[in-house]
Amino acid sequence: MRDLGAGFGHLLKGQRWVARHGRSYGFGLVPGLITLVLYVGVLIALALWGDDFVGWATPFADDWPSPWPGLFRGFLTAVLFALALLLAVLTFTAVTLLVGQPFYEALSERVDRDVSPDGTAPESDLPLWRELWISGRDSLRILVRAAVWGVLLFALGFVPVVGQTVVPVVGFFVTGFFLTEELAAVALQRRGVELRERLALLRSRRMLVWGFGTPLGVSFLVPFVAVFLMPGAVAGATLLARELLGEEIRDGADDRSEDGQGDGRGDGQGDGRGDGPADPAVSPGPAPRH
Repeated sequence: MRDLGAGFGHLLKGQRWVARHGRSYGFGLVPGLITLVLYVGVLIALALWGDDFVGWATPFADDWPSPWPGLFRGFLTAVLFALALLLAVLTFTAVTLLVGQPFYEALSERVDRDVSPDGTAPESDLPLWRELWISGRDSLRILVRAAVWGVLLFALGFVPVVGQTVVPVVGFFVTGFFLTEELAAVALQRRGVELRERLALLRSRRMLVWGFGTPLGVSFLVPFVAVFLMPGAVAGATLLARELLGEEIRDGADDRSEDGQGDGRGDGQGDGRGDGPADPAVSPGPAPRH
């Protein structure tokens, strides 16, 4: 149970970190907003032209007596939109992380530098296209695993009593696990930790993972909340990744804001590490991977 509280604590610390680092928070909002606009555009297009698509895809219903073609196609249109909405919810995090790979890499590095005792952060020496390829490939693998769990839980949902009580709770924990994996992958991939190793690492501390991911997954069900929580979720997942790997987290590091208070590290003052006025594009040169 201690790990459960620790995981939730990392989630809160991540949100508090971005709240105290306004430029980093604004920077981290960009990928979520881009993804949201894309998803909303697709859903609007589906709402406007979904019935035309269903009509085109079901020519066999043209000869049916009235009103069956209209009822049948209306039902299919509603199902199509519902499935698209469900798919949008399930894939939003993965797509946002893929779109925002450079953004969240920079944000995660800033958190690492801020909480590291020596003010350094591990960095990937891979080119951007390679990072995007690995991230996209791993996200697809995670989505397949999540889909298998989703089909299984859907089938179990028809079991009387258990399907209406236990299964939804299990579903939230499964969602929390995979959501945490996607978010922690930003920091772990930068350290050269492959997907198989990441999953084994997360399974070794399931309570910690559930404490972080389950409440986050529940909050993501509220429309648009995911956009505003994503930067803090990435920051919190970086802290969680450090704990999973046994890396020290400097106490009080999240208590400094971007106005340069505290010891000045993480904000471009003092030793010059952190957010700084140059903002996201500038980061230190490559460091050896762990």
